[in-house]
Amino acid sequence: MSDEARLNIIPLGGLGEIGKNMMAVRYQDTIVVIDAGLMFPEDELLGIYVVIPDISYLVENRDKVKAILITHGHEDHVGALPYVLKEINPPIYGSRLTMGIVEGKLKEHSFDNIKLNVVRPRDIIKVGPLEIEFIRVSHSIPDCLAIAIHTPLGIVFHTGDFKIDQTPVDGQVIDFRKMAELGEKGVLLMLSDSTNADRTGFTMSEKVVGNTFDELFGRCEGRIIVTTFASNVHRIQQAIHTAVKYDRKVAIVGRSMVNNVKISHQLGYINIPEGTLIEMEEISKYPPEQVLIATTGSQGEPLSALTRMATADHRWVGIKPGDTVIISATPIHGNEKLVNRTIDLLFRQGAEVIYQKDMSVHVSGHASQEELKLILNLIKPRYFVPVHGEYRHLMKHAQIAESLGIPRSRIFVSENGQIIEISKKKALVAGKVTAGKVLVDGLGVGDVGNIVLRDRRQLSQDGIMIVVVSINKETGEVVSGPDIVTRGFVYVRESEQLIENAKAKVKEAMEQCQRKNLTEWAVIKSQIRDKLGKHLYEKTGRRPMIMPIIMEI
Repeated sequence: MSDEARLNIIPLGGLGEIGKNMMAVRYQDTIVVIDAGLMFPEDELLGIYVVIPDISYLVENRDKVKAILITHGHEDHVGALPYVLKEINPPIYGSRLTMGIVEGKLKEHSFDNIKLNVVRPRDIIKVGPLEIEFIRVSHSIPDCLAIAIHTPLGIVFHTGDFKIDQTPVDGQVIDFRKMAELGEKGVLLMLSDSTNADRTGFTMSEKVVGNTFDELFGRCEGRIIVTTFASNVHRIQQAIHTAVKYDRKVAIVGRSMVNNVKISHQLGYINIPEGTLIEMEEISKYPPEQVLIATTGSQGEPLSALTRMATADHRWVGIKPGDTVIISATPIHGNEKLVNRTIDLLFRQGAEVIYQKDMSVHVSGHASQEELKLILNLIKPRYFVPVHGEYRHLMKHAQIAESLGIPRSRIFVSENGQIIEISKKKALVAGKVTAGKVLVDGLGVGDVGNIVLRDRRQLSQDGIMIVVVSINKETGEVVSGPDIVTRGFVYVRESEQLIENAKAKVKEAMEQCQRKNLTEWAVIKSQIRDKLGKHLYEKTGRRPMIMPIIMEI
């Protein structure tokens, strides 16, 4: 393909995984980025706060990155922005609510002078040789957008996260007409949300949850505690609306939910009648039947408000017999144990817990198979790339597209970092760029890698043994020690003989080094590790991390 007719589609996150969604679209010297999300760590990523995409490709081409386009305000689409903007600083475009959420997030990270541009559905902006068109879609948060990128080679259509909700809470129905127009005009490539590609039928409307709330609130005689994702504005609105109907005051608990409700209320996306909201410390002033608490913690996060309530560790809210807790969310993959543990703790505290297995207290924000078919038939793309999902979701979506008549040769089940190069005549995989996971641990971004994680896993499994030896600087003889300190390996008071034997093995290793005239500290430490490690494994079947410390005096 010639340089003049090259369109590169480069996923940097969100393929083969749930979260950290990021897609780069490049035409000549212009790159636009769609979304900049994070994902939460799985169990084996010990101590990691969040995981973000590797943006090495964007940093290497920072002068070509002309815009970041945000489809909606969920963490898996905006959460990495504070980290991305430390490396590159292009203009950011998104809907009014999305930009409100982004602004709050950037303030938390002490950013100023970041150019945030609010766009509305059907707006068109020009970025270099590209025209970007924004199209309304439905999801589990208001103001969601699909994106059509008009390039000299054809239209690239990205659905963002979506479902087809015929009765959305805010009345803003997906823009079928505009999608049909794009389909008639001819779409070169479609990138589509695959999260629910393995679910048959249609996804239920968000209003189903509102009806369930109505039924539950009408029969509950005590306090009601509802937990959902802090960014699920429609869900929070329905809970508030139902609380008002049944004369309940509403307390918002949890920092992220307080922030999102505040932003959404200020921008007009949540309607809260005057006198409805109360502060956390005022909850005890009202009878239980007059209180609704909306809180974070739907994923069982250890430090979340709901988990602290369940463990009787929350300053203002404790669980009491007669409380009804509604968990209005499904566990993210990997969080099942945390959620189940929280449910058990809530039951132990005397609460009645209602979660998805019981009734319709949650519906997905993603399209199921019949909705995916409808959008594919409307858009009628020449080439198709399923995005946003684990590999099985991508494969299932590819099979759906093939069943609708798109040839398998024009469907690309891709992976992060692959370059899909397209012209009007053909498309192919044309290499790979650096892509993967960057781990955020406290203030450190990317400084924790496989070696540190391996050490953390070893520490968590077998503990650590610290060996301290003092030697004569001139003769190399042991002056004092060895002294041994262990953590997470054995209980010292019950393992005195094991510790004494371990000291003897250290002395043997030191004597061998002295006989062989080995004076390099690295060599001596290695001998101690080898001899002691072998002994400990023979006696205990465990391999603690052994850390020799040698001091010269």
